[in-house]
Amino acid sequence: MVDVAIFIGSISDKEKMVPCVEVLEKLGISYKFHVTSAHRTPDRTENLIRDLEEKGCKVFICAAGLAAHLAGAVAARTIRPVIGVPINASSLGGMDSLLSTVQMPPGYPVATVAIDKVGARNAAYLAAQILAIYDFELEKKLKELREEMSRAVEESDKKL
Repeated sequence: MVDVAIFIGSISDKEKMVPCVEVLEKLGISYKFHVTSAHRTPDRTENLIRDLEEKGCKVFICAAGLAAHLAGAVAARTIRPVIGVPINASSLGGMDSLLSTVQMPPGYPVATVAIDKVGARNAAYLAAQILAIYDFELEKKLKELREEMSRAVEESDKKL
């Protein structure tokens, strides 16, 4: 069973998605990583979605740059939650990707996070929160992580 599918539009996006994988692994969430493109491999994308849904995938995380239609293409083919991570791949600093990811028609939402690594990390946390609705052990882990983050801020303040 795979809880989360991570799709990247290009292998060059993999490094920016490392923080996503780190969070999922830290929380013990199963995931599968795939390179697929909304434009260059639309049939592959559709087949992956269908196959992953059959294997129990609950959330899709999609990272893409430039036109960044991957998350939208996935949202058009599933009713499972889709989280979009815009990738900076142009001279526009990722704003083109952000707008392409966030501007979805009614009925086909894509939860869109920040650009690049911060967004990748938050995509994993958001996926975990979605999964934690029915997984009380995961909910407990998320609460513990939040407490760790709070303590880290307080410790930083003591160093001032």
